Amino acid sequence: MAVSYDEVQELLTTRADLNARLRLLPYDGNPEIKERNGGKYLYTRKRVAGKQTSTYIGIYSDELYNLLLRNAREARELRKQIRHIESQLTQIGYSGDNLSNEVLTNIAFARTNMKSNIYDQAVLEGVATSFPQTEEIIENGKVSGVSASDVQKILNLKHAWEFILDHDVISSRTDYYMLSHIAGLINEGFFYNGDRIRGVPVTIGGAFYVPPIPQEHEVKENIQSIVHSTKSAIDIAIELCLYCMKTQIFLDGNKRASVIFANHYLIAHAGGFLVIPEKQVPRFKELLVHYYDGEDILTIAKFMKENCWKKIE
Repeated sequence: MAVSYDEVQELLTTRADLNARLRLLPYDGNPEIKERNGGKYLYTRKRVAGKQTSTYIGIYSDELYNLLLRNAREARELRKQIRHIESQLTQIGYSGDNLSNEVLTNIAFARTNMKSNIYDQAVLEGVATSFPQTEEIIENGKVSGVSASDVQKILNLKHAWEFILDHDVISSRTDYYMLSHIAGLINEGFFYNGDRIRGVPVTIGGAFYVPPIPQEHEVKENIQSIVHSTKSAIDIAIELCLYCMKTQIFLDGNKRASVIFANHYLIAHAGGFLVIPEKQVPRFKELLVHYYDGEDILTIAKFMKENCWKKIE
């Protein structure tokens, strides 16, 4: 039986999601207890290049030991699922296309700047964390003095960025299904169906504009129309971002999902990345309200191209 393109894309998307989840785990390896001078200490043990290595974690406690056990079990399960998907891809004869050096360089560029990008996106959403706090959440999954909700938002941003920077995902289509998956990652822990198109009215603070309830077929067609236009990659990415924000496709997380969705397209076309820097957030929000209320897209698009576009010089 012939395998459809969409089935292959579903397998690749699932594999990328699992790999992103694996990278999010704070510890890598199986727990190991060592005793020295009457004290007990925890390490993680794993094989690297055929050799067993141990990494120090901390002084032994039942809580930390159980956390390491859960972490190791989850890692084993994720790797098992990844191997199963890779087996399915092999059976259907899938062979991934090599990405160009330019795209690989842009992926590395975006990954190098991921922490600052996540911080800037968190500021745009009103998350009250400093850059050091954001960095600690990204690295360790928690930080004192920050609400659980804000920590979850930052971890979700990390997960979504890890997802789109996966090589299989970058080589996949920038379409409604990609956007929905990104929204699901952004809204994880907040909404059960965070990837579903909204079916209830919403309002936008500070704007007179009331977005109509979106129709799935129209959203699909409009995204496809933008992606297939003859404009430059940065102009297409900006238009994708603003269209998805204004349409308010999902119940929440639209700005976060829109920025990452636009970056999926831009990075795949070796065009750098798009992010609203912390110092530009007030002006961006002001222009965004004007755009919502009917001002031509040219004004805010010009602002974004001049202030929010980061590229390799």
